[in-house]
Amino acid sequence: MKVKNLRFIYFSSFICVPILFLLAPKWLTLQGVAPCWPVLWLLPWVLERGKIFGLFYGFSLGLLMDSLSLEGATQIPALMVLGLWWGQDNGRTDTKDLSLNFGLLALLGATVYGLSIWIQLLFFATFDGSSWLNGWALHTLLAQSILTGLLAPMICSWAFLARREIN
Repeated sequence: MKVKNLRFIYFSSFICVPILFLLAPKWLTLQGVAPCWPVLWLLPWVLERGKIFGLFYGFSLGLLMDSLSLEGATQIPALMVLGLWWGQDNGRTDTKDLSLNFGLLALLGATVYGLSIWIQLLFFATFDGSSWLNGWALHTLLAQSILTGLLAPMICSWAFLARREIN
């Protein structure tokens, strides 16, 4: 019974990421920039399950999110790297003790995620003759990282509490 409930929570929370991405609630934005929903979903589950889970679900979530966006950059490499990085702490409790650790890890993760997208867009833009530095990219990177870092303690702690309820 516990395994079925856990799979249901994984699946339902996994499906919530593209729904939140598509809905993009205006009250959860910072100057028009939404938080990095894939990072907020991946962080608590990977810390709990390990690096193989992080690698697989980073790829799966990146593939799902890439199918929803029309930009030339892919989210797969950043989410897989974050899954491997966060999965190194498999089962350690010191990372999960303070909810502020979730905020710091999410802030760093959203920054890595945003830089990955930005570098890919710069690489694709060099062939188009566009400018190398876009002012909107720095604004988006900072706003998304800050908002993700602020929301992570609440969302990631909730995900851990939901996991403990089942166990």
